[in-house]
Amino acid sequence: MVIRPLRPLRTGADRKPGGKLGEPLVASRLQDLVVITGFSGAGKSTAMNVFEDAGYFCVDNLPPEMIRSLVELLVHGGAKVESAAVVSDVRGGVYFEALRAVVDDLDALGLSHHLLFLEASEQALVTRYQETRRRHPLAPDGSVASGVAAERALLAPLRSRADLVIDTTGMSAAMLRGKIADEFLPRQAAGRLALTFMSFGFKHGPPRGEDLAFDVRFLANPHYEPELRELTGRDEQVVEFIARDGRLQELYERLYALLDFLLPQYVAEGKAHLVIAIGCTGGRHRSVAIAEHLAERYRDHEDLEVAVVHRDVDRHPQGP
Repeated sequence: MVIRPLRPLRTGADRKPGGKLGEPLVASRLQDLVVITGFSGAGKSTAMNVFEDAGYFCVDNLPPEMIRSLVELLVHGGAKVESAAVVSDVRGGVYFEALRAVVDDLDALGLSHHLLFLEASEQALVTRYQETRRRHPLAPDGSVASGVAAERALLAPLRSRADLVIDTTGMSAAMLRGKIADEFLPRQAAGRLALTFMSFGFKHGPPRGEDLAFDVRFLANPHYEPELRELTGRDEQVVEFIARDGRLQELYERLYALLDFLLPQYVAEGKAHLVIAIGCTGGRHRSVAIAEHLAERYRDHEDLEVAVVHRDVDRHPQGP
């Protein structure tokens, strides 16, 4: 495969001998180019949708050599595109040598660009493929796990070049969109804050992508009550059990004071998304009840867009 370098381009003013600025070689409006890559099933389509909703010119499944052509078109062709995002991944076939060379070219050109790399744990990727019943592009006739392993080896050199690596394991689509918006998109003062309350169980691993986390394992645990074990924090009997000694209400009073102070600060600062994680042992009872309660309390705030995610609520309880 022959890798053709980009032709020398400048989007700013050329410098004449003696240090004087001459006329711009190219009148380009392109201010930002985001290249999205990473593991198949890690959320690249969701990422591209974020940029598309923000007004970026977006192209999916673009082979590396065509990124070169796109850049030349946007810079040399008098295009009016100011921001663009492209997804390039293993679906493009012969891939990494060419894509790394393209990134090198963009560095040399001085064109404002970012490389966004998305990954997830092997189990998360396998589960996502099982849910969608799709075949992995590197293992169309084999197991998803073997495809993920092959992709991991190919991706390693490019991952090290990324401006931002996001691990999407355990992240909802809304959480991923918020993370990308926080990192890449211009902040807007006094905008709506997408607020996610996420319950989780410590026994199943720590949360991912959270901004604030609270450990509520000090509260009475319904797991040890046989008649409550199969229920969840959505059930009134569980809520009543947790609240019976008064400590739950004390916790709420302190959380209200903290969040009533913090949330307006985040809104004024222009933060796009905030994830508040609530953890108990198994992620089915205490954390679920509290996440539901807090989401209900803040759902009617005009400057908040509230969602609730229960990471481990469907895990079947085990043990005595």
